[in-house]
Amino acid sequence: MDNVQLIDVRTPEEYAEGYIENFQNIDFFSATFDEDILKLDKDQPVILYCKKGGRSAKCAEKMLEAGFVKIYDLQGGISKWEHEGYAIVMPN
Repeated sequence: MDNVQLIDVRTPEEYAEGYIENFQNIDFFSATFDEDILKLDKDQPVILYCKKGGRSAKCAEKMLEAGFVKIYDLQGGISKWEHEGYAIVMPN
């Protein structure tokens, strides 16, 4: 089985309001974002999400240009995920 990389591209403030379990936060608006995504394994699948899908779509484009092979974007973001009744982690 592939090691899937789970990435939340929202801001740290948004992430602190709740996130999908096992996703790591890499802020799309961070000055180091481009460098941060290049630290990921280009040969392993990546699943992305943001609040509604805009930032994750832009991130997917950047990753495609950088040579990532398997990129999946959670359609509708965490807003749709939560609306459909799936669990989110609420940090303490």
